[in-house]
Amino acid sequence: MARPPKWRHVEYIPDITYFKPAGVPLRELEEIVLTVEELEALRLKDLEGLEQEPCAEKMNISRPTFIRIVNSARRKIAEALVKGKAIRIEGGTYKFVRPIKCSDCGYEWRQLQNNPDEECPECHGKRRRGCRHGHNR
Repeated sequence: MARPPKWRHVEYIPDITYFKPAGVPLRELEEIVLTVEELEALRLKDLEGLEQEPCAEKMNISRPTFIRIVNSARRKIAEALVKGKAIRIEGGTYKFVRPIKCSDCGYEWRQLQNNPDEECPECHGKRRRGCRHGHNR
């Protein structure tokens, strides 16, 4: 039996999820689907400039898995650019994780979106605020 996929953590959900070559009607386009975790891997590695290990830790996956994900994303982007295909961002195996900062002590940590009552792991305070990056900034 195959091992179930591990949930990947992502901090960014894009508002724009479709890109297409200019001047080509939609009906004539082939599509490449880029998963949300593939976009997150590209964001962490290529946009944020992090090394592989911190990227993997942020996504809650092993380094070899991170490398496979980022390589898959780069292949898909290259194919879309070279062959004039549209890119649709959707799907994947992920959980949205948001960065949080304690208003009392300034400690920063990451928390799953559906866990709003978590207290600060450093000072156990309840006053926190979301950091200003990621979805709906």
